[in-house]
Amino acid sequence: MLGLIGKKVGMTQIFDEGGEFTPVTAIEVGPCTVVQKMLAEKEGYGALQLGFGPAKAKRLSKAERGHFEKKGLPMFSHLREFRTCKTEGFEVGDELIAAGFKSGDLISVTGVTKGRGFQGVIKRHGKHGGPASHGSDFHRRPGSIGMRTWPGRVPKNMKMPGHMGCDRVSVDGLKVVAVRPDDNVILVQGSVPGARGGLLLVVPQDVSFETRPELKRGKAGAGSAKAEMAALPEQNAEPVAQESK
Repeated sequence: MLGLIGKKVGMTQIFDEGGEFTPVTAIEVGPCTVVQKMLAEKEGYGALQLGFGPAKAKRLSKAERGHFEKKGLPMFSHLREFRTCKTEGFEVGDELIAAGFKSGDLISVTGVTKGRGFQGVIKRHGKHGGPASHGSDFHRRPGSIGMRTWPGRVPKNMKMPGHMGCDRVSVDGLKVVAVRPDDNVILVQGSVPGARGGLLLVVPQDVSFETRPELKRGKAGAGSAKAEMAALPEQNAEPVAQESK
């Protein structure tokens, strides 16, 4: 199922018609450029390699620069592959934008959590600890971690102090509340992993991009991209393939 590369902008809240507020996370998704097509006849599987975020040539290796220059594409700082069974509707240079989502879609968001350094068992695993009153010598300690006689060792998978955060985490079932195609931003209900500015992988769960016919319009002129998005219903826009500059 095809997805997009995005960046976490931050959290805010929006209000509905009844005055109820909903906490949302703003995610900048795309524009993602199709850099390479993986075909089942050649690579053994079908996928699209998407590029996101501009990069300076001096920060890339010679092999990475040649990968973009051979295709006549600008340099990208992030490359990710998305498996898809149908690659014939896409061409190298096409851009996928936030109009591929619509309000009500369920998505899966993958990111790297914030690093918390070395933490104890209370913050890392949510253990209760001991009494906080005077006279107690057991406050935030781990407590007993094994038996004395049998088996006489610490059991496997015992929750202990250690490094916390910097883990790759996926959150499923997040609902898209609103889509702002002009800014390439979607508003997702709730929170997503990572800090502001962190890289995210956004994959739709209920609807596959390649099943939407509006995505296969072919290449459009760079100047006509906004005109095509304006013709789509508000917050109900479909993915648009447009030619990169």
